[in-house]
Amino acid sequence: MPDATVIPIGGDDGARKAASRAARQAGATGPRPKTKRPVVAPEPTPQTPPVDDDAHDVDGSPTRLDENIAEWLDFLRRRVTGEYELDDFGFDAELTDRVFMAPLRPLYEKWFRVETRGIENVPSVGGALVVANHSGTIALDSVMTQLALHDHHPAHRKLRMLGANLVFQTPFMGEIARKSGATLACNPDAERLLSTGEVVGVWPEGFKGIGKPYSERYKLQRFGRGGFVATALRTRTPIIPCAIVGAEEIYPILGDAKTLARLFGLPYFPITPTFPWLGPLGLVPLPSKWIIEFGEPIMTDHYPDGAADDPMLVFNITDQVRESIQQALYRLLVQRRSVFR
Repeated sequence: MPDATVIPIGGDDGARKAASRAARQAGATGPRPKTKRPVVAPEPTPQTPPVDDDAHDVDGSPTRLDENIAEWLDFLRRRVTGEYELDDFGFDAELTDRVFMAPLRPLYEKWFRVETRGIENVPSVGGALVVANHSGTIALDSVMTQLALHDHHPAHRKLRMLGANLVFQTPFMGEIARKSGATLACNPDAERLLSTGEVVGVWPEGFKGIGKPYSERYKLQRFGRGGFVATALRTRTPIIPCAIVGAEEIYPILGDAKTLARLFGLPYFPITPTFPWLGPLGLVPLPSKWIIEFGEPIMTDHYPDGAADDPMLVFNITDQVRESIQQALYRLLVQRRSVFR
């Protein structure tokens, strides 16, 4: 048996250190000191913001724009082909909403800044007679009241206005009035509309109201013989007194050129601070602050049959409606901070 070579366990420390140093220089792997590496946070995943289909950008969302274009093209197609509805009075509800009321909304919201009160007093279903004061040289108060009920009433009621003969005798204006739901101010038409559940608007002061001088502002003129009250009694519909503040100041009438009024066949020819001095610019209304308040309804369904033929009862209810509107005007004028605020 050959002699065995004995390897010392605790032998030459210098030899071991030299061998270890040589191994490291040659690239041998082995346990090395641990070093801390910086932790890099993962990059956040970019998220696409949610798209609001109802947002109104400057250039518009393509989807929304396409929908609007499609709706208008379909509207124009039905206009051309005659596929639209008119009632017995010539009222075109879609044309009124899309065309006639569209330019009035900026006037209502931005120019006059109309504040509507008591609109819940107008019933959501069934007939009602809205009776309001009349002023402003041009009857903008009537269309602003119509817009208030259409856009802000919970049931979006359509106000069927009663107009004077002159409105329907005027070319172009008469056709627009018919299409927008107005009809002649006469008892048969009013009773027919109320009986079918429509909301009817009447301005009993007539031309005496819108043509009165600025010195008589917010002083109600005579309400006629109370024909609107007899109509409400026959149809047993509530009367809604309505007070409108702000219309008196849009065209303050300083004078009336009666000679020119007779020449043009008009009830009056207004002279205002801007008209006719500024020409067409004088037709721009002043930006007064408006308040339209619908008062508590005056019920008529508890009166007996034939009450409309009682002149004293008709007179008393007419006076009650007029006094209710006059007191509301005084109250609203006190509450309004200024003409233009």
